[in-house]
Amino acid sequence: MIGTFMQIVEKAKEGGAKKRAAIPLLKEQDLNLLQRLAEEGFIVPLLIGNAKETEIIVGKAPLASLEYEIVDVKDSAEALRTAVAFTREGRADILMQGGVDQKSFMGAVLKKETGLMKGKLASYVSVLQAQKSERLILVTDTFVNDMPGIVEKQIIIENALVLAGILGMKEPKIAAIAAIEQVNPNIQSTVDAAVLSKMSERKQFGKAIIEGPLDMDCALSRVAAARKGIESIVTGNVDVYVVPEIETGYLLVQALVFFGRMKTAGILLGTAKPVIPNMPFISDENRVVELALAALISRREADNA
Repeated sequence: MIGTFMQIVEKAKEGGAKKRAAIPLLKEQDLNLLQRLAEEGFIVPLLIGNAKETEIIVGKAPLASLEYEIVDVKDSAEALRTAVAFTREGRADILMQGGVDQKSFMGAVLKKETGLMKGKLASYVSVLQAQKSERLILVTDTFVNDMPGIVEKQIIIENALVLAGILGMKEPKIAAIAAIEQVNPNIQSTVDAAVLSKMSERKQFGKAIIEGPLDMDCALSRVAAARKGIESIVTGNVDVYVVPEIETGYLLVQALVFFGRMKTAGILLGTAKPVIPNMPFISDENRVVELALAALISRREADNA
């Protein structure tokens, strides 16, 4: 099982053709990322924007060892359209946000007719590396779906299980998080968690084991769970945290990064090709990890085609 960010990058570098990443509107702040890609060598950037401006930016970094291609377009709107179209058509394997504003980028990705939607729902999975052990945890959905209901949460879990499988989690242990650990009909997240847990018992998520509702102390500590009368293989050993709504998820990941000093990366799933939005608290070093995750997903999809 993959347990560190370094192992994710090393796995992405193993065998297979280099993956092409469409990056609209390259900015100078992306130079560190390009330098890291030149060092790691598993991605070929497809830089989409004004050719002269892009060449000037690329020329400001020592990237002689980096393979890249520039696609000349006239403006930012065309750069975004081209990047999405290239990814949808298979000319690129991965789509990055680049210098496009977030609202325009997500709108283009999620547009049914011309975007990259594969199923009914896309969701974002945050990947965090535990500090004191070689272990990764996933938190979802932390960016896309504001107030998901039970139907949406089922798809969110299924999306996360794709990534969990790639990371080698053979029997993922999933905590359906709520404010309290008891089912309360007046708190919808507890009802949703209980339903998801029952679905898991009936093997509707394959080998994944879902326990819920769990509050955070029960999810993190088997002792705390036992004190509250909960006995489960999931408590104290969670691989995937499913949050009740986006505000909880986004704030949880921020707290783990800023207070817990945990490394984080993330990726959008449920799309036809892996998509990487810009998240403000992810370092250039960990953006390379995001591309490595995307490369592994792309390789899996190619193998299953």
